[in-house]
Amino acid sequence: MNKKEEITLSEAQKMVDNWIKTYGVRYFSELTNMAILTEEVGELARVIARKYGDQSFKKGENSQLGDEMADVLWVLLCLANQTGVDLTEELRKNFDKKTQRDKTRHLENEKLKS
Repeated sequence: MNKKEEITLSEAQKMVDNWIKTYGVRYFSELTNMAILTEEVGELARVIARKYGDQSFKKGENSQLGDEMADVLWVLLCLANQTGVDLTEELRKNFDKKTQRDKTRHLENEKLKS
C-alpha cells in the first residue's frame, strides 16, 4: 500500500477483514477483542500521560503515540466487522446526533470562550 494513499473507514474495515482471513486465521471472540481494546486504550493512555501529562518516560520507553492509536483503531475495526457494524454509516449518524444535540451548547459555553 502506498504510504500517502487515503483509506476510507469502509476500506479499512475490508483491509482488516482480509488481513485476518489471510494471516490471522480467524477473529478472536468479541469478548476477547473487547478486552484487547481496553488493553490498547490503556497503552495509549500511558503514552499520553507521559508525553502530555505529569509522568515521565521510563528509561528505554518510547513515545509511539501514532502506533498506539492505530492499535486501538485496528481492534475497533475488528469488533465492527464481527458485529456487522458499518462504521462509515454509524459515524455519519453520530455527526448528525452531535450536531442536533450540541449545535449551540459549546458556542454558548463560557468556559470555552477565551
